[in-house]
Amino acid sequence: MILHRPTARTALALTAALSTQPAWAAAGETSGVNLTAIGLFLAFVVLTLWITWQAAQRTKSADDFYAAGGSITGFQNGLAIAGDAMSAGAFLGLTALVFTSGFDGLIYAIGYTTGMPIVVFLLAERLRKLGRYTFTDVVCARLAEGPVRVFAACASLVVVAFYLIAQMVGAGQLIQLLFGLDYLYAEFVVGVLMICYVMFGGMVATTWVQIIKAGLLLAGATLIVLLVLAAFGFDFGALLARATAVHPKGAAILAPQASAKDPLSALSLGLALMLGTAGLPHILMRFFTVPDARAARVSVFWAATFMNYFYALVFVLGFGAMTLTAGDPAYIDAAGALRGGGNMAAIHLSHAVGGNAMMGFISAVAFATILAVVSGLTLAGASAVSHDLYAGVIRRGQLDERSEVRISRMATFVLGLIAIGLGIAFKGQNVAYMVSLAFAVACSSTFPVLLLALYWRGLTTAGAVAGGTVGLLSALGLTLLGPAVWVKVLGNPAPVFAMDPPTLVTLPLALVTCWLVSRLDRSAQGASDRARFEAQQAA
Repeated sequence: MILHRPTARTALALTAALSTQPAWAAAGETSGVNLTAIGLFLAFVVLTLWITWQAAQRTKSADDFYAAGGSITGFQNGLAIAGDAMSAGAFLGLTALVFTSGFDGLIYAIGYTTGMPIVVFLLAERLRKLGRYTFTDVVCARLAEGPVRVFAACASLVVVAFYLIAQMVGAGQLIQLLFGLDYLYAEFVVGVLMICYVMFGGMVATTWVQIIKAGLLLAGATLIVLLVLAAFGFDFGALLARATAVHPKGAAILAPQASAKDPLSALSLGLALMLGTAGLPHILMRFFTVPDARAARVSVFWAATFMNYFYALVFVLGFGAMTLTAGDPAYIDAAGALRGGGNMAAIHLSHAVGGNAMMGFISAVAFATILAVVSGLTLAGASAVSHDLYAGVIRRGQLDERSEVRISRMATFVLGLIAIGLGIAFKGQNVAYMVSLAFAVACSSTFPVLLLALYWRGLTTAGAVAGGTVGLLSALGLTLLGPAVWVKVLGNPAPVFAMDPPTLVTLPLALVTCWLVSRLDRSAQGASDRARFEAQQAA
């Protein structure tokens, strides 16, 4: 790659961009508060609450609450799925990772985008044909319902918990930066709004907030990228040259570094990101919101298109933040860290290129991004409790829809409180990294069971539950013993298990356990499981 030196015009543009007043010292502020940003932020919150109120008028049944009555089109669902992917982990976390590490941050983006084609080729059509509300319905179509629902609900809740951490941390830092609130209070603000969205609006509200948010985020990110490139005369080489000049690691940021130091962890991360998408409960739920299997395929086409475009923008966002905010006391504190926390690179960049109005718009969209994803996650967790555990296992299907929705709303409230606690416990963690841990757990638990249930006639209930449980417990245990929790949260000097994430160990372990237990299963239930698969194939 040939790097060009910035031209005189580029230097002048860069100087002008850097001279933009910081968010807490610009016109229109009082006592350091960005009134423009807060106004746009509150306007967006009001809009999403109005959407929730409208959706509540349409949410009359369990089908409406869990799957929007199957009324979402393929294009709409594709945009909503892309909205799920363009979470705080993607927009805030990936930009921050590129800002900090350069090319290494893009490994996450590559993993996210390659995961979506896997979903369409392996799962989307079959999910829509066999399922009703959750992926567990699909597995139960050929395996014994009770044990499978217990396992699937537990796995879903663990995945949702890890994914929630990333969103809650990003939201807390954003509210803290904008309003000057203590991080603790910021977490409660996010949690209360999220509970309102899901309890009253269900999947209809969650989907439409995602659609609107995704469109605005794509438009806002595109505008920021154009302004960043304009500061360098639309010379991408000049942008990279400036980035290498200001970053302590110099030209090394343009090449992979972490993967060379720890290739096994890099391979494990890539495996988790590519295959984990196919095990995320809040993504899989979206295939039940469309009317048929064809719409499910169309959904994934549009989702992959929007996601690839967005992650291409993240590359410029990260390097743009590196060049336009690094070293500026408006955005960097005395210790050299980003003001407001390590995940705020994209927010500071929006101010650097567009002032208060752009920062307010991007902050509002970023917050809506977090709320929409958190709402989808909470709905997936609540459905695991109400539909899979309570209605399917405890009441054995003998539960009317009104009671099931009521239980789901109660579960939403409890999950909201749990999300607040997790956000407080994991304060300061990079949100893209925390998302990768959710992918790792999903890749080792729900994904292998779902894949084998759809494609291997030999899978039995005993094999699925044993393999999924082994994958879940090993992924959870090794994650707790790894750098993410053992060192960064619990404060120990070194991890017990160094591979991060542990997918390279836990996914094969889950698959082998599923295969071995199923092959050894000679029970009547095992024979019934194999026969049901043959019947499904014949149909």
